[in-house]
Amino acid sequence: MLLTTVQIFTIICFFFLATTTEAAERLKRVKSEPAQAPAPVATPVTILSIIPAQAEPGAKIVLSGTGFGEKAAVFLGSVEIAVRTSDAKIIEFTVPPQLEAGIYALYLKRSDGMIGRSYNFTVLPLRPVLTSLNPAQLSFCASGKEREVAAIGSNFGESSMLFFDGAALNSTLVSSETLSFTVPPVPGGLHQVLVKNSPENGSASLALVVETRPEIGQVSVGNEYVNYYELIITGRNFSQNSSMYVDGVQIGGRGQEMTDREKLLYVDCTKMIYQRHPYSSVKKDFRLQIVNSGGEGSQVITVSAP
Repeated sequence: MLLTTVQIFTIICFFFLATTTEAAERLKRVKSEPAQAPAPVATPVTILSIIPAQAEPGAKIVLSGTGFGEKAAVFLGSVEIAVRTSDAKIIEFTVPPQLEAGIYALYLKRSDGMIGRSYNFTVLPLRPVLTSLNPAQLSFCASGKEREVAAIGSNFGESSMLFFDGAALNSTLVSSETLSFTVPPVPGGLHQVLVKNSPENGSASLALVVETRPEIGQVSVGNEYVNYYELIITGRNFSQNSSMYVDGVQIGGRGQEMTDREKLLYVDCTKMIYQRHPYSSVKKDFRLQIVNSGGEGSQVITVSAP
């Protein structure tokens, strides 16, 4: 059946109207739906400076940068460290005291889980602190346990080394605050003691005095013979070349002749024997002094004997 011109025109108008209405509805829906904003990009965690870049346990470290956020954590290796944050640009933390010396990866983890780039951070050995020596003065002729000295301070460990006059000396770690050592045979005078935890990490040095000045402790009468008797002089820091002055007259020491009647015999650094030939058995007062070859003299002792 053939369509008339009127019918064809009617059908075309119907389809045109339907298409136009549908397009208008789609446009209306598009305009009524709000546009979706793009997803925000997270600010990266960026460390710009680490001050200082190496430190001992217990030291304070300051990080500056951007994107730290209000809450973050610092890691040294696998150790998480509590921090203090300021303006999301400054973080402060303290190197944990239990960390051993070495190189650690330092990085920051924000509360949203974002982790920043890692940096090498060197934990230095604790710097030893030497505060005193006990005793700080030693007799030249001290022996055995008398030569043992305690170095007292802090931050001593198994790797700590004690140096005496610049040379490493065997020592014993008593505690983190005490090292003990034995003073080697050295000349009298001042000697330097220090402790190192590494070649570049040492304490200040302290002085140990090895005292060589003779000192008289006691004078007593010893054996008696036909024409002389012995005066036994005990004390410390006597030497084979020590001389004795009796009322100002030198006896013994360098230049003493074996034929001299009055003799001074050296036993050891704590004892000497004066062979005295009195012209009378009546007691009298006289003064004694021991003088070492270096010119150091003991106190003057008054003795009452024949």
